[in-house]
Amino acid sequence: MSTIITKRQFPHYHKYTMDLAGRPLTLEVGKLAELANAAVMVGYGDTRVLCCVTAAPRPRDGIDFFPLSVDFEEKMYAVGRIPGSFNRREGRPGEKGILTSRVIDRPIRPLFPYDFRNDVSVMCTVMAVDHDCSPEIAALIGTSAALAISDIPWNGPVGAVKMGLVDGELVINPNSEQRKVSDLDVTVVSTGKKVVMIEAGANEVDDDTMFEAIMTAHKEIKDLLGFINAIVDEIGKPKFAYPSCELDHDMFDKIFAFCEKDVMQALDTDDKNVRDAAMVPIKDAILAQFSEEYPDLPTQMDELVYKIQKKIVRRWLLVDKKRVDGRAMNQIRPLAAEVGVLPRVHGSGLFTRGQTQVLTAATLGTLSEAQMLDGIDSETSKRYMHHYNMPGYSTGEAKSVRSPGRREIGHGALAERSLIPVLPSEEEFPYAIRLVSDVVSSNGSTSQGSVCGSTLALMDAGVPIKAPVAGISCGLITAEDGSWDVMMDIQGLEDFYGDMDFKVAGTHKGITSIQMDLKIDGLTPEIIKAALAMTHRGRDYIIDEVLLKAIPAPRKEVSRYAPKMTTMKIDPDKIREVIGKGGSVIQKIVADTGAKIDIDDDGTIHIASPDAESCEKAKKCIDDIVFVPEVGQLYYGRVVRLMTFGAFVELAPGKDGLVHISKLADKRIEKVEDACKIGDMMWVKVTEIDEKGRVNLSHKDAMKEIAAKEAAGEPIK
Repeated sequence: MSTIITKRQFPHYHKYTMDLAGRPLTLEVGKLAELANAAVMVGYGDTRVLCCVTAAPRPRDGIDFFPLSVDFEEKMYAVGRIPGSFNRREGRPGEKGILTSRVIDRPIRPLFPYDFRNDVSVMCTVMAVDHDCSPEIAALIGTSAALAISDIPWNGPVGAVKMGLVDGELVINPNSEQRKVSDLDVTVVSTGKKVVMIEAGANEVDDDTMFEAIMTAHKEIKDLLGFINAIVDEIGKPKFAYPSCELDHDMFDKIFAFCEKDVMQALDTDDKNVRDAAMVPIKDAILAQFSEEYPDLPTQMDELVYKIQKKIVRRWLLVDKKRVDGRAMNQIRPLAAEVGVLPRVHGSGLFTRGQTQVLTAATLGTLSEAQMLDGIDSETSKRYMHHYNMPGYSTGEAKSVRSPGRREIGHGALAERSLIPVLPSEEEFPYAIRLVSDVVSSNGSTSQGSVCGSTLALMDAGVPIKAPVAGISCGLITAEDGSWDVMMDIQGLEDFYGDMDFKVAGTHKGITSIQMDLKIDGLTPEIIKAALAMTHRGRDYIIDEVLLKAIPAPRKEVSRYAPKMTTMKIDPDKIREVIGKGGSVIQKIVADTGAKIDIDDDGTIHIASPDAESCEKAKKCIDDIVFVPEVGQLYYGRVVRLMTFGAFVELAPGKDGLVHISKLADKRIEKVEDACKIGDMMWVKVTEIDEKGRVNLSHKDAMKEIAAKEAAGEPIK
């Protein structure tokens, strides 16, 4: 009996194409991952990203938040590489993957229904990479399209582009060469009417240019949204019904009336500990009064209290223009800054803003200690690393130490991006730099506190940064009638119950980073402009009145506990001589001097040692090895050998030349010994280097030249 074979058909396969920033964008649906709620294979140039979205049919019991997970999976085969891990397979997501997951998460999350509690998973798998076409943008577009055509309740779509600034001109989705010279790297995600996410790094770009870049991106995105909406109209599925997890309105109103005044009194303080303590008896009173009437109340208590506090705080901000701690809307919390707070570390800075405190320590190392990267982009290492930690005690929680989560990695990367534009080049400052920001107390805006603390630590460590960088956040409160107001330097409650956390870092000159988190469906241009203006005023004040008063300029010398660095350049053809057979020469230099030596392929040599004397000793050893005498130059050398026909003079260790007997004096001599003896120091001039590399010298010509220079008052080198 013969085998029956049936050819598989894909009746629901569709392919859609448009032009995006001069490159083809394709969305393929109906062939891959058919069991997901929706799947889209995005093609942008030769980049391919498979975006799959799935949702649970019903919410989990007892869950009081929206469980959305977003994963950006980098496959090394996408760039034709085998993973560098021991197992030679992809492990946990790398830092770039985690950061991209966060970039995708932030714009899509606010567009899910507020009472939706079903688990939703977004998985973006990068399968091929064209470095001119960003996988991040492809993943954002693919996620938006997949959610839009799926049956998952979602109020999209959104579109996304990157903006660059090359030679003063804005560029949409810059290619790899343009990104290398761009002064701006901003990812903008928007709906047709509003901007829902901004993630930016910039080389001190002014507010107006940044705003223009955002608006240009928003305009470009509108065409992209038309493309996605046309696909939704053709193949989109009806959204499925779900059980609302909204609290019972009658219950909420009754409990709110019962505890409103007490909660208002508890919230009316700038001390988080006092506020938290005051809420404990209020919760107990609510349970005692209403638990019989509402049996599910204990499991709903956290969400209930959250909404009660939210209603009060938002009413204060919108109606009374009152902030929890009594500040004006444009007022920053009390500030303080210190440097040198940790002995023996290479640099340290403590920055305090209200009850938020960040202690940053700087460590300087050799360039060989730069972090090696194993990802899908072209970056293979980085010399500047920024790590952010937020232990449980910073929020008054009793919890054990865990490895950094996505939030910690994201905040560290944001601070890192904020400071990169002001760091000196490797040539100017040949060190690897690691900053660790430990949040010792948290009550809002810790990421921007780490930016300020890091500026202090870098300056304390003697890193010659181009300008101090400060970071500050701007909040937003909106009303149903469309009115809104922004507020400077939001604390924890304003972050929790407000509509926006708009974080901006920069110098006096311009912006170095932006990160925007929203809880609403987007921002209008007017709100963005107001937020940029408010944060600019805030960071200028922090720089002038706080940071520069703590330390007016970077220290002129690095810490005595930091390694001392010397950089030199040799002919690449001489590298082999410096290393020696089997590394014998360089190993001897390291053993003799105690210095650490790294050699680049271009002949750049980095020498590091605990003290400057060792660096100079190692440098001299290398100088001696690569020394090549120049014809016509004067040298002061030691007589090391006498022959009947002349004397050999050492110009550098292991490098000597012959002074013929006729060139030893300005008169005829019978024997070499009449002019010099072994150990004598004499001036010689290089007259010739023959084809075999033999160096001919002249003492007679050297003395004539010296006499002429002395007569002319010229220095002898």
